[in-house]
Amino acid sequence: MTEIDTKTDALVPAWLTLPDIAEQLDVEVTRVRQLVKEGQLIAVRRGENRALHVPAAFIDEDKVVKGLTGTLTLLRDNGFTDEEMIEWLFTPDPSLPGTPAQALSENRGTEVKRRAQALAV
Repeated sequence: MTEIDTKTDALVPAWLTLPDIAEQLDVEVTRVRQLVKEGQLIAVRRGENRALHVPAAFIDEDKVVKGLTGTLTLLRDNGFTDEEMIEWLFTPDPSLPGTPAQALSENRGTEVKRRAQALAV
């Protein structure tokens, strides 16, 4: 797991710990850890105790935001680190408008994936 810098940390408006996500998804913490291990979520170490945190925008009530996993796969295939993926997802993109993370939460995943695919060109 990556420890992120303060600049990237400041881009993300809210964070959740793995136990918080487990409670929201109504699963065991080990299942959330598996989602991270499988690349369906990104968890980074932050805060004083360096606990694992996931951007809150990645969770939609009781599930992972639709389109996130595919977007993370595209970014990873383009050589992005976890920190770079978070930075890209939470940096405003005037062509969307908003951030890619906002677009995913608004069910505009196709637009986000197009932009992620264009990074490979």
